[in-house]
Amino acid sequence: MVSARTINGTAVHPVGLGCMNLSWAYGNPPPQDEKVKLLNRALDLGYNHLDTANIYGGGKNEELLAEAVMHRRKEFFLASKTGIVIDGARRGIDCSPDAITASLDASLQRLGTDHIDLFYMHRFDPKVPIADSVGAMARAIEAGKIGDYGVSEWSAAHIREAHAVHPMAAVQPEYSLWTRNVELGVLDTTRELGIALVAFSPVARGALGGELRDPATLGENDLRRNMPRFNAENWPHNLALIDQFNAIAATAGIKPAQLALAWVLSRGDHVHAIPGTTSIAHLEANFAAANLTLSDAVLEEAGALINQQSVSGHRYAEAMRKTIDTEDFD
Repeated sequence: MVSARTINGTAVHPVGLGCMNLSWAYGNPPPQDEKVKLLNRALDLGYNHLDTANIYGGGKNEELLAEAVMHRRKEFFLASKTGIVIDGARRGIDCSPDAITASLDASLQRLGTDHIDLFYMHRFDPKVPIADSVGAMARAIEAGKIGDYGVSEWSAAHIREAHAVHPMAAVQPEYSLWTRNVELGVLDTTRELGIALVAFSPVARGALGGELRDPATLGENDLRRNMPRFNAENWPHNLALIDQFNAIAATAGIKPAQLALAWVLSRGDHVHAIPGTTSIAHLEANFAAANLTLSDAVLEEAGALINQQSVSGHRYAEAMRKTIDTEDFD
């Protein structure tokens, strides 16, 4: 059984809820009433860490949380993000102090709350001195608008530099069996500095969820259509690995997504996972993954089967790779 883990001293369940796909990214989101029902079911189950961002659905995701659960604000730890700017088809990064401050105020208004527990810089901005960006976060903490700050997809060196300016509470990278970039430095750095590592896409963008068979069936607006691991060249190889992974989970008597989550949580006591879902059944199964007791042999078998070397294709297309600061494999 996995007990509660902490983010700068605040106890939260190891499995939080990534809310992005309720509004954006993975095909058409469900109807509003179903989203509201799922979020309240999450709180009823004991989820107490909800993660959103200003860009998810162009602010619609934050507005959804305001409508659905902000009347239960005391029941959960709330995280949001700033730094990615989308203007039509153009995407940029802005972590200047003025941009951080304006974005934070807009997020607070959309969320209908006077404070956000954890506010991330969504990406590293090489145009702005780290001390300037962190200074804006520190002032927001002093003003009581945020409890702590964090960063997402930053390198170990830049994490250290920012942490020296003002201690950060969490780092949010992609981390799963098939995306291991954090093992090049960030995993050890966060452990050393006492920073929580909050893994997004811990079920490999749904690839390890036990249901996706053919990415060609994904909706036209599903971002996985532009990810190399899901394309026609790489998917057959990856699906063969997934089938073997599903067999390991079946032998262990659990769902594939639960095995994927258990593996991520096994990587350190400071590691959290925030899978997203639009299914209440998956919501319930994901939450239960934290209480599984799996042998080291099962976890090692899963890790030996699916890893950075065995998977075919990069996690992002080349244009997106350029926006990621986390250490990368060749």
